Amino acid sequence: MRRILLSTLKILVSAALLYFALRKVDLADLAARIDVSSLGWIGAAIAVTFLQIFIGVLRWREIGAECGAPLPTRQAMRFNVIGTFFNQTLPSSIGGDAVRLWLVARNGAGWRAATYSIFVDRAIGLIALAVLIVASLPWSYRLITDPHGRSALLFVDFAALAGGLGFLLLGRLQWPWLKHWWGTHHIHACSVIANRVLFGRTHGPKVVVLSLLVHVLAVVIAWCVVQSIAAPVMFGQIFQLVPPVMLITMLPISIAGWGVREATMGLAFGYAGLMANEGVNISLLYGAVSFIVGAIGGLVWVLSAEKAAQGTVPIEVPK
Repeated sequence: MRRILLSTLKILVSAALLYFALRKVDLADLAARIDVSSLGWIGAAIAVTFLQIFIGVLRWREIGAECGAPLPTRQAMRFNVIGTFFNQTLPSSIGGDAVRLWLVARNGAGWRAATYSIFVDRAIGLIALAVLIVASLPWSYRLITDPHGRSALLFVDFAALAGGLGFLLLGRLQWPWLKHWWGTHHIHACSVIANRVLFGRTHGPKVVVLSLLVHVLAVVIAWCVVQSIAAPVMFGQIFQLVPPVMLITMLPISIAGWGVREATMGLAFGYAGLMANEGVNISLLYGAVSFIVGAIGGLVWVLSAEKAAQGTVPIEVPK
């Protein structure tokens, strides 16, 4: 009952935010701006999305090896593509993580190793995104002159950065109770692994580059979408506005980020002195690209051996 209520609440949040965001958009005008050349750019966005997934796979394999959950590249790619489908169908934009966890554990890695690999992968991705936003702040401040927009940007980014650094610091602490108390034991273990991955010579440089590249590719996807409708936005502006929006979209308060992404993109464009409706247009098409990739992931899931073995038994991930 609790899960049903939470899912219903997230659906309502998505619907409400989409309603308010779409009031700024002329959908007929948006459809009229899509032609044959637009489809080429949308195709490019889909291709870059698959490249982004593959880069994420390479990072996940490095992390999984440290967690005791090694995966062949092909299998990890298949799991990540399947995860994109469930990202579109489960509450929040990270619902696919639960499915990836289930697939890895079912593959023989065990629940603990699978959980650690997913959690550390997500944590490192969040830290990389926060660092990227901090690095671009000097240029973002030139673009965003609205004081409320600047304050919101600083609050969201530094909150994420503080959480990430706090997570890494936890692994450096040697307090005995951190390793023995149930509430901190697993988080501490994940932090130790994250520190080993990020600051070790074996994995560190590769994981850092891959993590930053994942988020840069998100900007490239958005730029392809911009080109598809010839929106009056420059690449530098997209580079400064998209990462903070992606950070906020990660909040598990909606279905696949729908509504949250559109409302936030509209606000971000408004704060930057750009047309808010163009921000919503870009966000809608970005979401459409994600939906198409997710649909392909759904086809991979339907044809997968895991689905065939599962039969009609629902996926259950231990709490």
